[in-house]
Amino acid sequence: MEQADLDTLVEFLRFPSISTDSASRGHVNDCADWLVDRLKRGGLDVEKHPTPGHPVVLAKNNHRPDRKTVMIYGHYDVQPVDPLELWDHPPFEPHIEGDRIFARGSTDNKGQLLAHLLGVEKTLAASRDLPVNLIFLFEGEEEIGSPNLEPFLKEHAETLACDVVAISDTGMVAPGVPTFTYGLRGIACLEVALKGPSTDLHSGIYGGAVANPATAVAQLAASLHDRLAGRVRIEGFYDRVAPLEDWESEAWAALPMGDKEMVELTGVPTLYGEEGYSSLERVWGRPTAEVNGIGAGYQGEGSKTVIPAEAMLKLSFRLVPDQDPKDVMALAQQHLEAACPAGLTMEIEMGHHGKPYKVDPHNAFGKAAQHALETTFGKTPALIREGGSIPIVQSFKDVLAADTLLLGLALPDCRAHAPNENFSLENFAAGIRLNQNLLEALAAEAS
Repeated sequence: MEQADLDTLVEFLRFPSISTDSASRGHVNDCADWLVDRLKRGGLDVEKHPTPGHPVVLAKNNHRPDRKTVMIYGHYDVQPVDPLELWDHPPFEPHIEGDRIFARGSTDNKGQLLAHLLGVEKTLAASRDLPVNLIFLFEGEEEIGSPNLEPFLKEHAETLACDVVAISDTGMVAPGVPTFTYGLRGIACLEVALKGPSTDLHSGIYGGAVANPATAVAQLAASLHDRLAGRVRIEGFYDRVAPLEDWESEAWAALPMGDKEMVELTGVPTLYGEEGYSSLERVWGRPTAEVNGIGAGYQGEGSKTVIPAEAMLKLSFRLVPDQDPKDVMALAQQHLEAACPAGLTMEIEMGHHGKPYKVDPHNAFGKAAQHALETTFGKTPALIREGGSIPIVQSFKDVLAADTLLLGLALPDCRAHAPNENFSLENFAAGIRLNQNLLEALAAEAS
């Protein structure tokens, strides 16, 4: 790897571009400005577009009507760093150890984004042109659900028209195994507030006479699943779930990532989930309901005998084809309201959501992407779905009528969204080559 490329990555990672934190708004904007400057120096035409949130950065080469148009998407915003005390090094002071660089955003998504940017830079420097019409679209709100990107796509649909979209914001099943992701789960989030007495009450004087919000929130969380079978108990939740195809289950069973590896990676004593499915089938092809946060009452040392005045529950649902997030949120609301005990009031706040996505990996663009992966890594790519969500992917399909190629460079132990997030420097270098091979393969698809 060239030292200049590594220096550029370190510089990019130093921006604390946390999109969900209002105190970091200036840092997010500074990061966008850094991208604008870098893209201009690389020889592209660049525009920075303000939105009601954080800016969108667009860059293009000189477009010709006889070439395919390829959009490459990435996001320059990052997750919060909490809990800070679990980081071995400050999260925005990149630290290299072995073949990994540790920093917030290193994998998700700055390292993967930058690999594409540098790949284009190197091609332009060597050839003064690209084999395709290129659109770079980089946003600063992916980690908060991309609330302003779909309106931006609609507003600029004519200038953003493309034949296909490429994204590296997903993972590889194992080191050295090129991976083509043809499906993503969707997401729907909501938050529940349970309110009982007007203030915390003495549990001896009032216990047994009033409903306890802490007890009720635990009951609500428990009501979401069949404990033994692991299925979601919300009525109608599975009505629109498309079953897995036989070839998918067979292909996934042959991957170098199974139940044993899942136990080792997660550190759990044993796996748990919906009966009748492997762990990969559960996380890639089945929907889930997860408690992301739960709280009520006294959390300090020792006892404080109170009935808390309120409690909270944060939920997310990961969805698969053909589930609709809005339908699932409505079903969840009905379930929660029906399960709310008497003596309490419930407030439900709907959060961000995004549709699940699936593309045929055997279509022409899919085959071109797999050829680029095989050329880059020297191995036949694994074909997978992924359990995470990139809500904007379905928006590209809905607004621009363009399929998306998901070419992940993240390793299973990259710790995205967690302390000590890291990115493989070998994959960073491979990502630069992948960009060059991908554009060549997609250009060949035009003939």
